[in-house]
Order: sequence, then C-alpha cells, then structure tokens
Amino acid sequence: MSTPSSSIQSTLVENRVFEPSAATVKAARVSGMAAYQALCDEADKDFEGFWARLARETLTWHKPFTKTLDSSNAPFYKWFEDGELNASYNCLDRHMGTPVENKTAIIFEADGGEVTKVTYKELLAKVSRFANALKARGVKKGDRVVIYMPMTVEGVVAMQACARIGATHSVVFGGFSAKALQERIQDAGAVAVITANYQLRGGKELPLKSIVDDGIAMGGCECIKNVIVFQRTPTACNMVAGRDSFMHEVMASESDVCPAEMVSAEHPLFVLYTSGSTGKPKGVQHSTGGYLLWANLTMNWTFDLKADDIFWCTADIGWITGHTYVTYGPLAAGATQIVFEGVPTYPNAGRFWQMIEKHKCTIFYTAPTAIRSLIKAAEGDEKVHPARSDLSSLRLLGSVG
Repeated sequence: MSTPSSSIQSTLVENRVFEPSAATVKAARVSGMAAYQALCDEADKDFEGFWARLARETLTWHKPFTKTLDSSNAPFYKWFEDGELNASYNCLDRHMGTPVENKTAIIFEADGGEVTKVTYKELLAKVSRFANALKARGVKKGDRVVIYMPMTVEGVVAMQACARIGATHSVVFGGFSAKALQERIQDAGAVAVITANYQLRGGKELPLKSIVDDGIAMGGCECIKNVIVFQRTPTACNMVAGRDSFMHEVMASESDVCPAEMVSAEHPLFVLYTSGSTGKPKGVQHSTGGYLLWANLTMNWTFDLKADDIFWCTADIGWITGHTYVTYGPLAAGATQIVFEGVPTYPNAGRFWQMIEKHKCTIFYTAPTAIRSLIKAAEGDEKVHPARSDLSSLRLLGSVG
C-alpha cells in the first residue's frame, strides 16, 4: 500500500558546518576564502582579461586567440573564436614527453570485478587508431556521430576519437530506447553510430546493438552510413553487411599515430540532448574552447586535484557530468581516474566502498540518489555498511544531481 506524499516526513536534518582543516586549506589550489575572493575580484575588475589569462595558462593552443569575447550577436556569445586547438590533443598529446605520459589514465573496473589499467600513452594510441578507422570510413571534421556505449574504456576512446578528427559526437545514454535513439540520430543528422553488442549491468547482458537496429529501422535515419560495434561480450549480434563493422577489426590495421585536427575554439565539440520529458528532445551544443577550459579549471578548483589523486566520478558518459568528469576534465588535468561499468548494488551494496578501498580512491564524486539507496541497503545488511571498508584514502567528496 502506498503512503500519501503529504504524510512522508524527513527524519534527516543537518545544519552543522564542517570547516576544512588548516592543513587542507594551506595545501589547496584555492587556499582559503582570501584566495577565492581574489579570483572573484580579478573577474569582476576585468572579466575578459580574467578568462583570457586562464585560457592561455590552462589550455594548449595551436593558434593563439587574439579576441577573447565577441558579444556582437548576443546572447550567442563567442569565446576565443579565432584561436585554434583540439580537445583530444589537450587531453592526451600534451602529456607526452612529461611524467604524465606513463601515468595511469584510467583504472577500469568491469561489472564482474575485472580490473584493467591504461596509461596516457596507451590511451593516446587507442584513440589514434580508432580516429584513423573513423576517417577511413569517411567520417570527417564537422560530421555528427552518435555514441550509444556502455561505461568502458572504449566509450571514452570513441568520444576522444571523434574530438580528435573534429567530428561532433552526441552520446545517448545506454538505457534509452530505440525511439530515443532514432530521434537523436535524425535530429543530429549523424553519419555513424558507435555502439556495443551488449552492456553488462548487475551480472546481466543487456542489448545495445539490437536497439540501434530497431531505432534505424523506424525510419528517417538514412544519414547513417556506418555502425561500428564494440564486442563487449562473446555473444553474437546481428551485423548488417556493408554498414556494420566491429571496433577491434577496424582498428587492427590502423596506425597508432593520428595528428589531431585543429578546430576553432567555437567548433562544436558535442551535442547532448535533453531527456525529452517535456516534449521533443532538444540538442544542447557545447563548443570546444570554453567547455574544455571550464572542465579543466573545475577539476583543479572544485576538486582541488593533486598529482597523486585517484579521482572517481560515478556518472555515466551519457550525461553531461560523465562528459565533463570522465571523458574530458580528468584527462585534460592529467589525473588518474576510475571508470566503473556496473551498478553500486552488485554483487552487493558495498561495491562502492569496496572499490574505494581497493583502488585507494581519494576524490569520490557521486549522486545523492545513489547514496540514499546505499544508506537504505546498509540499514538492512550490516555487511555492506561503509564502515566495513577502509575509506581512509578519501580526501574530498563531491555530490551532483
């Protein structure tokens, strides 16, 4: 029997303020309120000069910008428009020849617990091979590519490869329907779809490729020339001759060197669609320069990133949080991050805490919804309580959503 919402009372009331320790403040990138206020004052005094300084200091430019802001067509503002750069270059190439080159970029933990580690140098090679494979199939600068992938290293590779050649990606969350996929393919005018045969969640295989087929079959997707499939599991899937190919096969013969395509700072890096809960999904376009600058800065400012941090954002790449704090921000900042494929309740509701202990996670960024569900689970099962795991590595917690 359901309970009327009016009778539900929250029993959790929190009004305490926990001040950071003096040592934490001293070591922080933005060290205390005085340093924070100095940033605000600089922005207030000359906001164009403020953002120009940060853009020059934070990003690697192929062609430096000479004009910071064009507001002549407000509210369609343009930032650093005559400058040229590449998002993938800023996430990968610029770390080559530095100590970050051989640093672990991604600690991938699969649904079943298997762990794979990829260095920045290895990730650059993977991205370059896949970028070359996309180019070999006619995908070029300015094209749109829909990505319908599970949370895997290959999902990050697909997004980075699109950025590398100047193609605009549009990621669709792997839980969305064939209809949702069809609407986004059609609206974006995508020339290709990158997907997987299946995704693994909670020990179960869930189809992705068959949903792509169903979405394309609904019509209006004649723009699709290629469907590239990451073979996540050994289970077979339908492959359409002349259109479909496996990711590992198309990468096998490609070079691991692919020069990044330099684009204007205003070049569309990605289009991410709203959920469609209030009508037709609306595509929100993000440009390369301004987006990448903010992704990098917030990694450093909000998460106070240090060279030895192990960063974990639990968001899916299908959401904006996953774009910024899985695919772009951590890599641009040279961080080591955890990418997790599964669900927090499999094989038990202590999965998050066990992973934090195993990987010595220092910065944990997750959603209140997840925490609430795990609190409830711990109340009924002491074995999954966070106190059962060693969480002493944690330095900073973030909440989103």
